[in-house]
Amino acid sequence: MVKLTMVGRVRDGVPLAQGIRYVNEENDDVLGYKQQAEFILKEISRGALSSPKMAIQMHHHSFIYLIENGVCYMTLCDSLYPRKLAIHYLQDLQREFSKFDDALLNSLVKPYSFPKFDNIISNIRKRYIDTRTQVNLYKLNDSRSQTDLDIVTCSISEIFERRRKITDMVERSICNANSSSIWSFSFVKEIGLKWTPVVVTFGVVLVLLWASFLLFDISLSHHNQFVILYNNRKLFH
Repeated sequence: MVKLTMVGRVRDGVPLAQGIRYVNEENDDVLGYKQQAEFILKEISRGALSSPKMAIQMHHHSFIYLIENGVCYMTLCDSLYPRKLAIHYLQDLQREFSKFDDALLNSLVKPYSFPKFDNIISNIRKRYIDTRTQVNLYKLNDSRSQTDLDIVTCSISEIFERRRKITDMVERSICNANSSSIWSFSFVKEIGLKWTPVVVTFGVVLVLLWASFLLFDISLSHHNQFVILYNNRKLFH
């Protein structure tokens, strides 16, 4: 069963539309599924997921997405739901979405700011609820269609782990760059703590030496004046 659908722009990872969420509110984490779908869309926009078709396994569900002309069409299905049928569903969405003007779609800034497409998603989804209808059985049994043979498969945990490693690597690179910089704050702080006492002590010694020389000069000047006065007195007497 198709439980959640999202249409998003690949270049910036902005979700444009979503269908009605057919999720059991009691047994399913509605917000969690939506956040994971948004995370997958962001990973696609970063280039971390380059395959145009992918099935991402998660517990008893699968996210299946299809990328066409810079737009990602994604759905959350039960793990037993046929992938081939899910791809047909996404292809139907793509055909309807391609009828809209590209300039309009590129001008959208806010997430989920294209609600007009939500109703279209709901109408198309109704065709795929029952996998045993004649039309759907024909799609499943059509040997000419190879839509399910080139779908890359991975798990959501693999994508999370890959993102974590990339984030850790970037953080380490930033830390190494900061620590290697001679003008980094930590380096300056260390130099200050180590050499400030030495500089202060040296300055105090210089001041004391200067003061002692100054006092010596004053004392010598007074002594010379006293000798001159004494000699003058002897001359007059």
